[in-house]
This record gives sequence, structure tokens and C-alpha cells, in this order.
Amino acid sequence: YYTMKFMTNRSKKWISRLFWSAIIPGTVALFVGVFINKSKNKSQLVYAPYQNARNVSLTSGFPNFEKASAITTPCVVFIKTVSTVQYSHGGWFWDFDPFGSRGQSTSTGSGVILSKDGYIVTNNHVIDGANKITVVLNDNAGEYEAKLIGADPSSDLAVLKIEAKDLSPIAIANSDDVNVGSWVLAVGNPFNLTSTVTAGIVSAKGRNINIVKNQFPIESFIQTDAAINPGNSGGALVNDKGELVGINTAIQSQTGSYSGYGFAIPSNVVAKIANDFMQFGALKKAYSSFEVRDMTAGEKQKTKDFGVIVTQVLAEGKAEKAGIIVGDVIGKIDGKIIKRKSDFDEILAYHRPQDRLIFTLIRNADSKELTMELMSKDEYESIVDKGLVYSKVLGAGFQSLTEVDMKKYGIKAGVKVRKVNEGGAIANMGLSEGFIITSFNGRAYIDPAELIASIESSKRGISITGLTASGQRSTFSFY
Repeated sequence: YYTMKFMTNRSKKWISRLFWSAIIPGTVALFVGVFINKSKNKSQLVYAPYQNARNVSLTSGFPNFEKASAITTPCVVFIKTVSTVQYSHGGWFWDFDPFGSRGQSTSTGSGVILSKDGYIVTNNHVIDGANKITVVLNDNAGEYEAKLIGADPSSDLAVLKIEAKDLSPIAIANSDDVNVGSWVLAVGNPFNLTSTVTAGIVSAKGRNINIVKNQFPIESFIQTDAAINPGNSGGALVNDKGELVGINTAIQSQTGSYSGYGFAIPSNVVAKIANDFMQFGALKKAYSSFEVRDMTAGEKQKTKDFGVIVTQVLAEGKAEKAGIIVGDVIGKIDGKIIKRKSDFDEILAYHRPQDRLIFTLIRNADSKELTMELMSKDEYESIVDKGLVYSKVLGAGFQSLTEVDMKKYGIKAGVKVRKVNEGGAIANMGLSEGFIITSFNGRAYIDPAELIASIESSKRGISITGLTASGQRSTFSFY
């Protein structure tokens, strides 16, 4: 102030200009810096809890599963089974020791209530071979002995019935509406920890993981990263509304415990199969009478990245009569796009024999539609069982290979195993339905009766080489 008092007016003006030109930008910079620093600190505090939560933003909000959990847990039951186990004394592989070589085995799993009067769905592998099945309601509200209404190994589903009333049935959603990335809950009883709920998302759909060891498996799993462990089998996979979207069935793990990959049977498949057992007491399964495979990347480029290729058509079957031939590309069924074999299998699982479907196919670059009626099991087996030779001693049927079989598997000889009885010699050896025996003790066979005679007359040191129904080479040795 005192310095400026003795300055000229012109000097004062220049100093004033310099002063304000420094103060104003500096003040602005100071306030902006403070604001940014505060905002920075604030964003760290707010967003940090969500950084590992699947990148959920504040605008979408973190999902709340309390309501879905409260709705679902009363619908999920604890299942205990008791089975009789036959122990071997080291005798010949089909010998049966009726004295003392048996014991009891117990296992546990989960189930889902379908109706107020006691129908419950679970996995077939949870109750397979059980002598006694016990169902325990949520919060130990009651314990009941269950009756097996029906089981389907091809889908790994089973339906039970308990004598109870006013139960809490689960609401069933349309599994077609489930999208990759959707939030889901897995509800079950892992490690005997009843009424356990875990959360995750749908990681993929239409997964085929080759766990159903059956000639006609239905595998079109919903994959999820919701934690599923032993004991969860047969439990519910539900959406954020508490509606059933799948039945938890399997995990992919090298340790036997959860490692990030769980698989559930879609609710649409569950509903159809369960309704069959509840209404008819038996599964009304439909057969297409032809087989398909997934396309290679090169083949997909010609069909706009969708479709499955017909690899085999059953002679005298309805597919042959409808005009479907080997090499056709099935692109749609009733207007629904088929991207992979699991889609094809899933759609068939929704239908019953005598249902008529419209197949949109590509043949020689031309598109056409064919209408075909689905076959029943009896109709299918009346054709495929021709030439079947059955062995009571081995507990299975044997059948010559067709030219189509030999071309499909790239072999010149072999005998197909069919109608394997549980507990029979062939089943105990580990051979499943559709297994092709290419050699027995180093010798190839084409005549089923000749192969049966050789196996039945063998006393020790046998070796069987062959192919599974999926084409995987396997060898079984017994001494």
C-alpha cells in the first residue's frame, strides 16, 4: 500500500493488472484442485466395495436376494437315501454271493417341491439304487419316507412322492428367458448343510459336458458360477424372483468340490419330464429317428453360423419317410434356430410321441421345410431291436452293426451292446448301452451269438476293447 502511494497512476494500473492476472487463475486452480481431490477420494470410497462385484455400477444397483431366498428355501428339501452294496470276494465277475457280502451305503442330496400334495423332483443319481428314500422338509418341519414315481437316466431326473399336504411348491420360470449374465441363486444342502443359498450368474447356456452315460442323453445344461457342491444335486437354481430356472446337477472339478463351474438342467426340460411322471406315471419320450452332430467352424460359415448336420437316419423310421437324409443341415425346428446339438436335444425333450414338428433344413445350398411326426419308444425299439440276441447270463442284448454304424465309427467289425440290465454281468464290467465291442481277447466278432458264446465260456483273463456310444475308445480287463 505504502509503495503504491508514491507511484504514478500508470504504474499502479500495470501492477494492478499483474496482480489480478496472477490471483484469479491461481484461485481458480486452487478450487479445482481441491474439488478434484475430494471427488477422487469420494469415488474411491463409494466404488471400492463394488470393484470385485462383477463391475456392477451404482446406477444399476447391487441385487438383493433376500426376497428370492425367503421364497425359495421352503421349496427345497433334504434327501437321504440308504442303498444295499454288494461286495465282491474276488470271484468270477458275474458270480453272485448271496451270503454276507452286502452292506449299507448312505448318501444325501436335495430336491424341489413341485406340488402342494407332495410331488418332488430331484436328480436320478441322487436316488439311483436306493432301498429307502427319506425327505426332510426345510427347518426340520417334517420327515417323510418317499416313493419313487419315476426316473429318467437320460436326463438325470427323478420324481418322488411323499404323503403330505399344504407344502410350498416352487414357481417355475421359462428357462428360454434366462440369459447369459442373469443373476441366479443355487439353493440346496451341500455337505449336509441344509438350506444353503449361494449366488452367481448364468455363465453359459446349452452346455453338453458328456456326464449322462446313456445312449440318448439329454444334455443342454445352464452353466453357472453360483457355488454348487456335493449335496446340491437335485436342488434349485432360481432367478432373482425366486422362480425355478433349473435343477442343479453337476460340477466340473478336479477335487470333487466347487471350482467355479456348475451345471443345471433347464426348467423347461424339468417341467415336461416331471409332468409326464405326475400325469402318466411314465416318461413320454419322443424319438426323432435320426442323429445329428455339431458342425465344424468351416461348415458353419456356409450356413450363417447355425445348424446341426444329420449323420444317421434310421431305416424305416419316420424321418426317412418324411424325406430327411444324411448330410442335411437342420437349421430350425418350429421356427426356433438350432445353433448346436444340445439345442436340438433340448427341443425334442419338450415333446411327446406323435407330436408333429416342422424342420427347416439346408440341402445343397437350398432351404426347404419338412414336417415329421415324432416316434414313441416302442415304435423306435421295434425297428432298432431287429436282430437283437439276448443273454440272461450276461444280462444284456447284443446286436450286429449296420453299415451306417461301421461307417460312423470307422470300423469293419464289432457287436453293439444293448438293453443292459442293472446288476448284470455286462453292467458290472462297466459296459454301457450302445457300447461297441470291437474285440474280445484279441479277436474281432461280427456275429452276436458267437460273441456271447465266447464270453460265457471264458473262465479267466479276459480283455474287451471297444468304443463308447460317443466314439471314445476303451479297454476293460478282468483276471
